[in-house]
Amino acid sequence: MRKFLCVLAIATAPCLAWAQPHAAVLSDADQADLKRVEAYIDGLPPLKGRFQQVSDTGATATGTVWLVRPGKMRFEYDPPSPLLLVAGHGLVVVRDNQQDQTSNLPLSETPLGLLLRDHVSLSGDVTVTDFRRDGGQWRITVVKTDSPGIGTLTLVLNAPALALTGWSVVDAEGRQTRVSLSDVTMGGDYPGKLFTFIDPHFFDGGNTP
Repeated sequence: MRKFLCVLAIATAPCLAWAQPHAAVLSDADQADLKRVEAYIDGLPPLKGRFQQVSDTGATATGTVWLVRPGKMRFEYDPPSPLLLVAGHGLVVVRDNQQDQTSNLPLSETPLGLLLRDHVSLSGDVTVTDFRRDGGQWRITVVKTDSPGIGTLTLVLNAPALALTGWSVVDAEGRQTRVSLSDVTMGGDYPGKLFTFIDPHFFDGGNTP
């Protein structure tokens, strides 16, 4: 069950009281670059590509990803992984066909929601806790200001031209999942059914075997 809930580190935990996140000290140049990143992500066209996912245990998985902002994402995992992740209609759904299990939770309660929200903000209700420039890459770590306990999202971009190359997520229990993108195709008209999960037991009344 742990493996099932850890997919892309979307699992969350009850939040009773969380300390305010520690904001990074940002220069004027940092603030200007963050505004550029906001505009870049808000303007991302639909994309399709390959992904590699690495968990905090070192386990790896690959597959195909579709991302249509705002609010839509699909991860189809290559065999032998039995997993499918679909984000759409305000939910993230994870399906494990091997275990015949489905889990879902509100997109807004996951770190991925920070990437897929209607407008990507890197201030206000989102706190930037780290901004690192590593050669030709920028790594920007963010949390929800009022609920940092749901986890952190670190965006990874090639810079200064700006191209999203992946992200990492640390969930409520401190587990990290890293995703890197490759062979990305920008643009395309992807059908809505890609981002709508239909339970395989829907037509038998929802009864599992």
